[in-house]
Amino acid sequence: MPATIRLMRFGKKGQPSYRIVVIDKRKKRDGSYIEKIGSYNPMVEPKHLDLDDKKLNEWKLKGAIISEGMRKLLKNRKVASVKAK
Repeated sequence: MPATIRLMRFGKKGQPSYRIVVIDKRKKRDGSYIEKIGSYNPMVEPKHLDLDDKKLNEWKLKGAIISEGMRKLLKNRKVASVKAK
């Protein structure tokens, strides 16, 4: 099963929030996921990123692929307010 670490959108129209989830690559963006490893809220200033680094590294070691959006978010992570668990 190819697993992917990606953003899952939820919230009201025009006010997005995202869950950072590990999901089967073949599932839809908002389908059922394997595990939630964090959240991201771009609507507050400064942007809020809550990510469990331990779980992220565990899934990367298991072979999970990081999506393009997550890759950009992790690259710019130093700019956002980060709360690592």
